[in-house]
Amino acid sequence: MYLVALTGGIASGKSTVCRLLRERGAHILDSDVLAREVVKKGEPAWREIVEHFGESVLTPQGEIDRGRLASIVFSDPEEIAFLNRVTHPRVFQLMGERLQELEGLTGGRAVVVLDIPLLVEAKAAHLFQMNLVVDAPPEIQVQRLVAERGISEEEAWARINSQATREDRLRHADLVIENSGTLADLERAVDDAWKEIVSRAEKAGESPKQESSRPRRRDGSG
Repeated sequence: MYLVALTGGIASGKSTVCRLLRERGAHILDSDVLAREVVKKGEPAWREIVEHFGESVLTPQGEIDRGRLASIVFSDPEEIAFLNRVTHPRVFQLMGERLQELEGLTGGRAVVVLDIPLLVEAKAAHLFQMNLVVDAPPEIQVQRLVAERGISEEEAWARINSQATREDRLRHADLVIENSGTLADLERAVDDAWKEIVSRAEKAGESPKQESSRPRRRDGSG
């Protein structure tokens, strides 16, 4: 399998890029989805989080209130570091299990894109055959966060500043998709990126058995 790590800052458009890559034939593994699994009620990570932060971070149903937890950790680097220590190893373990399943299903002939927002922070960029960065200027990230998630500019900047810098992400990039324009612009950029990914996968002898040709939807910047 040809493994591509996709990363980018918050509100850079990663989810939309993942959708567009899936339409073109990539298999997608979303680390945020896996993170939700590892902190489900009763899981070891759930217990560590509750012991550390208290029951105030729980919903009435006893699950982790991600919004409440985010409001605590984004303003405190030490708390972010604690949360990463609890969740990252378990997310990567689960990711490895899902990759094994995909290898069995595809015979190893597949492009797998792993959506990992904190790739640089987790110091995991070296684990993949390609690092793909979705890039947008911080000012545009703030505009999207305020418009789409209804948070204040101050909170938006706090969330951006809690992540790796734009420069750090670009330093680790093998390929960059710039996403500060329209959805049509982004689709063209993804087309170009997919051609390059497939070309590199073919050279590595790990190209997908067949490429998808699904109709493109037009919705949001992700």
